[in-house]
Amino acid sequence: MKWHMQIALAGALMALGGCAGQTPLAGSGAAPPPATAFVLSPGDKIKVATYGEEKLTGDFEVSPAGTIAFPLIGEVKAAGLQTEELSKAIEAKLGDGYLLEPQVSVQVANFRPVYVLGEVNKPGEYPYTQGLTIRGAVAKADGFTYRANEKRVFLKRAGEAGEQEYPLSADFAVLPGDTIRFGERYF
Repeated sequence: MKWHMQIALAGALMALGGCAGQTPLAGSGAAPPPATAFVLSPGDKIKVATYGEEKLTGDFEVSPAGTIAFPLIGEVKAAGLQTEELSKAIEAKLGDGYLLEPQVSVQVANFRPVYVLGEVNKPGEYPYTQGLTIRGAVAKADGFTYRANEKRVFLKRAGEAGEQEYPLSADFAVLPGDTIRFGERYF
């Protein structure tokens, strides 16, 4: 009778083992990556306006070192800051012996492009537009090839080391500098 118990126990364990799901890949959950606030990076082009001071208004590009060369005050760290934070930093430096109560606004003139690669009809670099989503990026690249795996997307955020895999069912925001890659389906 003991062997009947062993067979029953083995059968129960096999049945329960079949209920367990696969271990998900990193980033393969249904939750899309967070659309973090836009921060400036090298290569971004910005417009800085200093109210009442035309000579302190102009277009600037964030250098590879992450700074902008601003009149009167010199190099100002820009990389890693949001536009509001850069405005405050410039106001603080201008207010330190140059202007009384300076008012500065910073706007992004040109965003970094996004890269759509892999199994799309026209892989390449595309200009970023605010509100761009994964599906919008596919449309810019003239859709999928016949070999494309339309269920998975690989996304590498600008400044991150590697790409993460996500289900394409979750249409989420693309950020400037992102690299989006679509793999090949096997069947």
